[in-house]
Formats: sequence, C-alpha cells, structure tokens
Amino acid sequence: MRNKRIIRGREISDADIVIIRTVIKTHFPQGRKYISRMLCHHWKWYQPNGNTKDMSCRYLLLSLEREGLIQLPPRLNSAHNEKKKIEEIALDILPLTGMVKYHPSLELKCLSTPQEHKLWNRIIHSYHYQGYQIIVGKYLKYIAYIDDRPVALLGWGSAAWSLEARDTWIGWSKEIKDKNLCGIVNNIRFLILPWVKIKFLASHVLGLSIRRIREDWAKRYGHTIYLLETFVEQDKFHGTCYKAANWTYLGQTKGNAKRGNTHTYHGKIKKVFVYPLCNEFREKLTRQNDFVACPAYRPFGRGLVEKM
Repeated sequence: MRNKRIIRGREISDADIVIIRTVIKTHFPQGRKYISRMLCHHWKWYQPNGNTKDMSCRYLLLSLEREGLIQLPPRLNSAHNEKKKIEEIALDILPLTGMVKYHPSLELKCLSTPQEHKLWNRIIHSYHYQGYQIIVGKYLKYIAYIDDRPVALLGWGSAAWSLEARDTWIGWSKEIKDKNLCGIVNNIRFLILPWVKIKFLASHVLGLSIRRIREDWAKRYGHTIYLLETFVEQDKFHGTCYKAANWTYLGQTKGNAKRGNTHTYHGKIKKVFVYPLCNEFREKLTRQNDFVACPAYRPFGRGLVEKM
C-alpha cells in the first residue's frame, strides 16, 4: 500500500487487506453483510453497547472496493431497496398556526420501534429538501407531535470526522480527536412540516431535544456526549432557529466532502454551529483517557439498526 489508510477511524494495513481478501473468498456466497460481521468479530470492532460496528465496516469495505483493493460479492439485495420501500405518506395537511404557547399538547418523542422509524423515513423522504439517506453509524430520531399530528422531525448522528472550525475551537490534537469524537453528535436532519406555521416552534423543538438527548444517547449507546454540532447551507438558510436556541456560530466549511482518503469539492458552503451540553465540555473532549460507558446504559435492539 502506498499510503496509510484510516477509514471510519480504523487504520488498514497491508496485513488487514490480506485478511479481508481471505474472509471474502471464504464467505463469498454468504454475501456482504455476513462478511462485514465476520470481520467485526475478527477485529473485535464493537460499539459500546456490544453490537458490531457493521455499518462502519461495510462503509470501509466499499471504500476499499472503490480503490480496487478488494472485490466484494454481488449484493444479495439491491443497494437501493431501502429507498424503494419508502413511499409517499398521507398526512393531515390542515394548517397549524399561532404560537407555541397556544399548543400545550406539543410533545417530543424519541423513536424506538421499526414502525416509528419507517414513519420518520417516509416523512423526511417526502418533505426534506435533502431527502432520506441511510444513516451510517450511531443515530437518534425524534418526532414532535401536536395532538398526535407530526409537526417536526429531528435526526442526530455521528459527528463529522474532520471539521477545521470545530477542531480549532475545541483545541484538541488529532490523536485526542480520533479517540474522543464520539463525544460529539451532529444534527443531520431538522424539518418543520410545510403547513406548520407556529411561531418559535423550531427553536422550541430544538430546545426540547437538547434537554433530553444526552440521557437518550447514553441509554442507547452506553456513553455520554458533551457537544452538539450542525451544518446550515448558507445559500438556502440563515440558521435563525439555531441562533434563537443559543447555538454558537463557528464559521464556514470549505465546500469539500471526504471520500475515503480523498477530498472532493462540491461547492456547498455551510455555516457551522455548535452547542455545548455542559460547562466542562472542552475538558471532557480533550482528556486523554477513553470515554467510560454510562452506568445507566440499556442495550438497544439490533433490529432497529438502519440497513445498508
């Protein structure tokens, strides 16, 4: 190998490539998912809750295949099956107006069942400008309801691997960042449904999510988090709700996207906002020791992991 490869936080050596090729050859008929899980067990590559890092491993394998280093077996199911399953959903589009205080039934629910996740996927697919995309890594999904009607959706996922404005602001080294990045969570989706025109709803729902996400994340994944981040496309939005919810603006991205070990320019400049979840967030994120599993942790069912 000409260059050292680090994919999804794991360094891949020449010896690893040999092992991967052997596992692929041995288990070729069983398919990609089986191969991925076998490699996770071989590397002892597990999440804090004991589940394999299957999605990260499959991303790693796809990256190596794109570089021509391995050849994976044909997909047993189409890679687009999940999106094909997402159909338009009929919702009550009667306008909702007024102010938040006039809607006391507003509640925010952290999703836990396959049916709830499918509902979230379908609404995002139908009404979010970026559409639905499979989430790689850890995630939480929320739906805000008023009188059992969905009015807003949030999605939280793993933090961006490399973000200059954030990393400079925190002041951590690459070594510490690689170890402690799991202490940051990214707001990857936020949607207010188009017929909902309730004043201050966006910042209020953000606040509801912020007040509970630390506990929800620890229960699901076995470790706590200290900082939230998000990106706002400056050509489309101003980030008003984040400012109203007291998020801190750090600067702009460079318009690059990371694919494996390379960066490609897509030209979409985004504003970077962050929100600390505790006063000592910087101390926690820059400490040398690894994160300790939360004692309140309860395992999350394997059946709810998003499928690639």
